[in-house]
Amino acid sequence: MKQILLITDGCSNVGESPVMAAAHARQDGITVNVIGVVDYGTIGELGSREIDDIAKAGGGLSRIVGTPQLAQTMQMMTRKTVVQTIQQAVNKEVKKILGEGSLEDLPPAKRSQVVTVVDELSETAPLRLALLIDASASMKPKLAAVEDAIRDLALSLEAREGISEISVFHFPGSSSEPAVLDMDWSTNVSNIRTLFSKIRMKGATPTGPAIFKVLEHFGYDTLNEHQGRLAAHSDEGEGMPGGYVV
Repeated sequence: MKQILLITDGCSNVGESPVMAAAHARQDGITVNVIGVVDYGTIGELGSREIDDIAKAGGGLSRIVGTPQLAQTMQMMTRKTVVQTIQQAVNKEVKKILGEGSLEDLPPAKRSQVVTVVDELSETAPLRLALLIDASASMKPKLAAVEDAIRDLALSLEAREGISEISVFHFPGSSSEPAVLDMDWSTNVSNIRTLFSKIRMKGATPTGPAIFKVLEHFGYDTLNEHQGRLAAHSDEGEGMPGGYVV
């Protein structure tokens, strides 16, 4: 399962639409969740609207929170969308069996068994979570809370039975890089402690281009895995005649 968790105060102002970027992520099987740490007033209202639209386009959840609730919200949303993703997959299989039926149409005993399986899978299924942190100037007062929240989230992921990998990006980056990769995929939460001293707050908010940058990273990583499997398969079959003629 693949997720992007965007932490922002909204109001992107550079590059492609973040809603369009989130829709692309959903097409690629990546859920986009958004936590908004917004200010009051008109800017906060606009930011909240954008945050909700991004999450809807990305098939995920959105929450508007204050800094004290940030850590708890990140953990809740990550786990909830893991369960949601598994439920969607289960419902597809149920529809294959029942036609237009759904999980609710199953007898109570069968439904209970399916729910138990979903709960187990939510703890054991592999998870890749890319954190995308808005480091625009308006987020500067909130960065300490974001840092604490990410540490808590990483510890929570470690407690899962399944493999949980986390990567961290922040944006904006340079003019040529809309987002910066601070930590590549890792199960080692201790690496997170050194990240935030490197982040420099800047003015612009290129949320859409930043999401696209994270999608490139997911795609590049998937390509490497695919090439690795091809190489392994080639080694296993070395010296044997091929099954296909090109």
